[in-house]
Amino acid sequence: MNGGPSGFQNAPVTRNLVIACAFLTVLFVARGRSASLGFSYQDITQRLRFLRIIVSTFAFSSVPELMFGLYLLYYFRLFERQIGSNKYSVFVVFSLSASLLFEVLALVFLKERTTKILASGPYGLIFASFIPFLFDIPISSRIHVFGVPFSDKSFIYLAGLQLFLSSWKRSFVPTICGLLAGSLYRLNVFGIRRIKFPQFVASFFSRFSRSDSQSSPPRVSIRRNEPTFVDQHLARSFGSTTTSIPEPPESSIAMLVSMGFDSNSARQALVRARNDINVATNILLETQTR
Repeated sequence: MNGGPSGFQNAPVTRNLVIACAFLTVLFVARGRSASLGFSYQDITQRLRFLRIIVSTFAFSSVPELMFGLYLLYYFRLFERQIGSNKYSVFVVFSLSASLLFEVLALVFLKERTTKILASGPYGLIFASFIPFLFDIPISSRIHVFGVPFSDKSFIYLAGLQLFLSSWKRSFVPTICGLLAGSLYRLNVFGIRRIKFPQFVASFFSRFSRSDSQSSPPRVSIRRNEPTFVDQHLARSFGSTTTSIPEPPESSIAMLVSMGFDSNSARQALVRARNDINVATNILLETQTR
């Protein structure tokens, strides 16, 4: 299993997160200050340490954590491609904020009965992403190794387990808080899944994705036979069809297939959506609910 086409195409928010986490981690590790990352009960009671809490939300305290953390962030870019950068930004802010709130409450409640310093890094976002990964991403293949069943999702779970074990006791609370935050998002608490940022925020992130955009593919003429259900739905949504349309890139088809859609339906949706991956995804999702 993969997260669709390689690179950060249609995933500018994920790219910025990966860059920020890598930069802050390398900066603190190179300067020998990684031990100062993470926060404790004392930090949340002193306003002067608020900046340390923010930095600890994004910077990992060790290179092994960085490797597995960045891999999982990079893989979970498929969610940004699926719901769009705007809604994914809401998911990121909600997951980090909710998990941070849960961590603060845990420190206040447990105090000396828990680890003094929690693990640093975007644990809340990463483990919140495991909730939609568990329920919304289908298994496409299964294998048996020495009689033990594995699926194409098993490696992602193993990477998450390795990240959890990297700091062990320090990462227990952030992991649980991240899972709770992801569960709240999935349950649509406060209607969070319908919230979008203002247009100027979406435009800001779209500027970062321009460098990843590819030149427009050549336009070719495609002849169709009898229209499928997707064709009929698209005809109603966008009006009459045209015969001169852009040929869908194989990378876009592969990305939709990685989300669990049929390759033929994905191609037809992209044709009708003029290769707009977000529009094609919405069309396919709507057809499945009918």
